[in-house]
Amino acid sequence: MALRLLHEDHTLTISYDYLNDWLYVDWQAHQDLLSVQAGCLKMLELLKVERCRKVLNDNRRVQTIWSEAAEWGGRVWFPAMAEGGLEYFAWVYSPNIYSRLSTDLTLQHTLKPVVVAFDNIDTATSWLKQM
Repeated sequence: MALRLLHEDHTLTISYDYLNDWLYVDWQAHQDLLSVQAGCLKMLELLKVERCRKVLNDNRRVQTIWSEAAEWGGRVWFPAMAEGGLEYFAWVYSPNIYSRLSTDLTLQHTLKPVVVAFDNIDTATSWLKQM
């Protein structure tokens, strides 16, 4: 990845991968409703600024449950992302079972865009490149 840093705080880092033309989002260890919502809204803002159609969302370092944000993510945020131009979202699972369950719960509430979850970043990256 060839990354240009767009945003960084204690909950996530968002970069633009200019070789692949997508946002790379690296979430940090501890997440809750407020941090997830703030991070997602920042991602939406930067998706529009960079005019991206794809996101590589990396949860490998997330160590907490954040299920209280799941319905909001699926019913409010993902439709807003699709409206903002997002077509494909590759989501790399956290090894933490509770974070993984939060991801799955979000996906249950998501109708669009195309969101696929992966166990490793290499598979997620390969899929996203093909889209």
